[in-house]
Amino acid sequence: MCEVAMEEQEREISDIDPQECPSVAENGVMLVVNHSHVHAPFSVVLATLLYCAEFITAAVLCGTYHNTGDGKWMGFTITFMVVPAMLIQLALTFIHRDLGRDRPLVLFLHLLLLGPVIRCFEALVVYFKAGHREEPYVTISRKIQLKKGQELPMELEIGQSERTLATHRNAFKRTAVIQAFLGSTPQLTLQLYATIQEKSFLPACRVVLMIITLISIIYGALVCSVLAIQIRYDEYKVRLRPAAYLCMIAWRGLEIATRITALVLFSTACTEWVILVGFVNLLFFFFLPWTEFWARKGSLTEGVEKNFSKLGTTVVLCMFTLLYACINVFCWSAVQLDLTHKELIERKQRWGRLALYYCGRFVENFLLITLWYFFKSDFFEYVCAPLLVVQLLVGYSLAVLFMLLFYQFCHPCRRLFRYNVHDCLHCVCCYKGRDGARGRQRKPQPTYSTAGTMVLVPEEPLELLDPRNSEPPDLTSQLGERETAIIEDIMEAA
Repeated sequence: MCEVAMEEQEREISDIDPQECPSVAENGVMLVVNHSHVHAPFSVVLATLLYCAEFITAAVLCGTYHNTGDGKWMGFTITFMVVPAMLIQLALTFIHRDLGRDRPLVLFLHLLLLGPVIRCFEALVVYFKAGHREEPYVTISRKIQLKKGQELPMELEIGQSERTLATHRNAFKRTAVIQAFLGSTPQLTLQLYATIQEKSFLPACRVVLMIITLISIIYGALVCSVLAIQIRYDEYKVRLRPAAYLCMIAWRGLEIATRITALVLFSTACTEWVILVGFVNLLFFFFLPWTEFWARKGSLTEGVEKNFSKLGTTVVLCMFTLLYACINVFCWSAVQLDLTHKELIERKQRWGRLALYYCGRFVENFLLITLWYFFKSDFFEYVCAPLLVVQLLVGYSLAVLFMLLFYQFCHPCRRLFRYNVHDCLHCVCCYKGRDGARGRQRKPQPTYSTAGTMVLVPEEPLELLDPRNSEPPDLTSQLGERETAIIEDIMEAA
């Protein structure tokens, strides 16, 4: 007899036909036992491989700098190699709560900066052992499948192995973001700047390190985008299609590559000023959440850790805000911080802030590239500078275009938007014409906003706004027509 740990009521919208499911029990609830189906921890393995590859390659490059007497480059490389590695060890220890447990070997490996390796090994052991014995401790997840106007209650038994793997996946997603924006991004900027300053042949280890860091940054940006979607639509199990991943890779890759290139080019012409530009960006995004926190007159959230004092909570929030600022210096973080909320994330998507960020970043990149064009060094004598400027601006514009394509066609929850990108652009172009037509017709103003923005569909069906409908609407059929490829679950299987 399995012990039930927790019961949760959810909704599920899927493409599974009711005829394909097992028979319904007498109480109308379908029981689906699925202990052996455990998803492989691919994200854990990928994050560990990127961590080890970047650390080892950076160590080899430091040896090369030491042999050639480049102490300055070696010092910066060691800093961007060790500091994020230490933060990753602290994050893994904090998430798994190992300080209060008797695990000396694990803590010792964390001191040796090998925490991700032992965590990956533990996840693989749990995965390969899953399904070989009966789970003594399970979770019952109750869901309602809506398909073609039919409600089909279902129950899923989720074993302890899957819950343990979900904890590992969530932990490594956080470490991937830390590695990408506190280690890989400054490391790639440094190595690209050193390559231009040395004006010599590229060492092989430096080329390999730059490629690995670029992959790590793009992967970290993808994790940020997926986490933002999962946080806003936490009642659904989000499944992204391959086209969505390809669109996000193009979006994030072009955005980050053009941003780093603009900063590096500007640093070769105005070395002292690039430090000011970087610190202004970092301080702005660091103090922006705190300014909003003080403006709302909020109190420090108690959802970080119950055993923390106010000082400990403040330190954790400052580290979290620093990571948020570092992400926004190089690309859009896809989330907004709310230090007064228990989850520290603002669920409401501010589309105006998104547009303001990309417009401001485009103007800043344009100014940096323009200043480099007028004050560039002799190293770029044989480079077609106007063509390079145009390529960078076009590249950033393409990044914005892929972002719009993602929200228009590839977003997994796009059918929950009241307006999509096409509607927004149409509203902006035809705003004056519609205002004139409404003024001539003297129609009463609706109680809801008609601005071209992306918001979630309201809970009240739109048919209720029509006074001609005297009969109550069939809510079940409306939900059936809005079927999506989203499958809900309490577990994280990405």
